[in-house]
Amino acid sequence: MVGSVIVKDGKIIGEGYHQTYGAPHAEANAITSVLSNYPDGEKLLEKSTLYVNLEPCAHFGKRPPCSDLIIRYKIPKVVVGCRDPFPLVNGKGIEKLKDAGVQIIEDVLTAECLQVNRRFITRVKKQRPYIILKWAQTADGYFAPANGDQKWISSAMSRRLVHKWRSEEDAVLVGYNTAKADNPQLNTRLWETNSKSPVRIVIDRKLQLDHSLHLFDQAQPTIVFNSLKTYVDHKIKYLELEDFDHYLPQLICYQLYLMDFQSIIIEGGLKTLELFINAGLWDESRVFIADENWGEGMPAPILPGKADHIETVDTDILEIRYNL
Repeated sequence: MVGSVIVKDGKIIGEGYHQTYGAPHAEANAITSVLSNYPDGEKLLEKSTLYVNLEPCAHFGKRPPCSDLIIRYKIPKVVVGCRDPFPLVNGKGIEKLKDAGVQIIEDVLTAECLQVNRRFITRVKKQRPYIILKWAQTADGYFAPANGDQKWISSAMSRRLVHKWRSEEDAVLVGYNTAKADNPQLNTRLWETNSKSPVRIVIDRKLQLDHSLHLFDQAQPTIVFNSLKTYVDHKIKYLELEDFDHYLPQLICYQLYLMDFQSIIIEGGLKTLELFINAGLWDESRVFIADENWGEGMPAPILPGKADHIETVDTDILEIRYNL
């Protein structure tokens, strides 16, 4: 997620962002906007400063290098929020610009720039998707009834917000027990009619889930991690994992990395959430705390530290933590 603005004499004269994969990059769009809106655009660029949140690329990918474009139009100064950790870029774009005489200012609002691209950066640096944990609990800390039955905890508005979140991530994962008890659809039907639904992922070690469940309705791509076999049934992909007893979360993460997933929401159940928590494989948690007390039930997971962000969603409290 990259945006760029071009400034001359304190005034923004051009702006652009990377709109879709394979399309022109932010810097190219910003430069094009100057050339399109000003008859003397080339002369203005020679006296301007270009700001960009991620280091300009220096390699040929889907598009030519942005650093070459900056040099071509003789932009004298570039302000970079943070370096691009991708090996083909990492420092090379900045080095190329410096070698061409461009003044570079680095590390401006770096924390904010890293936050914007935390999914991409996690995938590149840690070779796994960015992992978001999500659950709801009562005010007195219970996750579900003691007998394992389904019982809504969060409000209708919170549930709609979860569907919005799903539209923003690559995949959503649940465990065997949640799939069996709740029969979730794991789509975005409560958000927008045409919003993107994530790839559904379920852990079904012995392939025992009933195929009448929503997960097997072929409505959207679905991955079933299991210990028995690998095969494809239309939109459902069954993937065999080698070791369910010791390295299950690590194997899932690496397999998703190989399949180019950048982010995943883990929505339960309790055993699945704790599997990833105990392995230290999570980057963000989003926990709804309802305004009710049960007095008994299955205790919710406990995460260290205080919430980084707290807000009210209808009758619920939403706590967000980052595992830095």
